[in-house]
Order: sequence, then structure tokens, then C-alpha cells
Amino acid sequence: MEESVPGIFELGTDGPTVIVAGVDGTDTSLRAAAYAIGLARRQGARLMAVYVAPVGGLAAQTAAGVNALQEVADEVATDLRERLNRVSTELGVAVEFRAVRGDAVAEITRAAEDIRADAVVVGASARAGHRLVGSVAVRLVRAGKWPVTVVP
Repeated sequence: MEESVPGIFELGTDGPTVIVAGVDGTDTSLRAAAYAIGLARRQGARLMAVYVAPVGGLAAQTAAGVNALQEVADEVATDLRERLNRVSTELGVAVEFRAVRGDAVAEITRAAEDIRADAVVVGASARAGHRLVGSVAVRLVRAGKWPVTVVP
């Protein structure tokens, strides 16, 4: 007769319970959000979607540039919030949405630490330059704080 060992394995509780998904409006980030929503639904997990608006470049050198960048970031955040709310309502998954400005890796890390995430989901970068300096996904994986799923 085989004895079960309590606390070793419980059916339905082995996956992440808190997930952070990085979204920026690109196709890969939207696929990552869809994957994270499905994972959260299947696992019964809490989900936070994080949009990180980039901090200016040359356009941020003037007041008009700063205002234009802020307008675009606000529009993207509003669009993402509405899309995520629509999909999450259809699937019955609550999605907390956070929009911030800064470095994507630093802000996704901060959000994941704030809510004590078990996993992070991001889209793969399509930019060629990221092969040299490292994409958000690669930098998150290198941080080594949580399992990171990179969705193509």
C-alpha cells in the first residue's frame, strides 16, 4: 500500500499565483498579455499588466517634446487598459493595470517585487539592436528573480 506524503504535491496549486505581464502595445507584447491572461485563468492567479512609457530621447529636450511624449504615452496606456479590460471581462480574469514611466526592466522589476510575483511574461523584442544591448526579456532573465516567459 502506497502512502501519500502531505505537502509535497497538491493538485491545482503548482503554478504561479501572481503573474506580471509587460505590455507596450506591440504585437509580441499583446500576445504575451493574452498568454498571461490564459495562464492566470487556468491557475486562478492574480495578474498585473505593466505598461512602461519610455523616458524621452531627443524629443524630451523641449517642453513641447515632453508634452507630446506624455500625450502619446497616455493614449497608449488608455488603449492598453481598455483592451485588457475587454479581454479580461470576456474571460473572467481580473487584470490590475499599472502605467509608469522609466526603464522597462527597472519598472517591471519594481512591479513584480511590489506584488511578490511568481512569474513574469513579456513579448520578444523585434528590434535588431537589442541583440547587441539586450532586450527587456533578456535583461529580465539575467536578473534571475523569477521564471520569465518570453512570448514570440
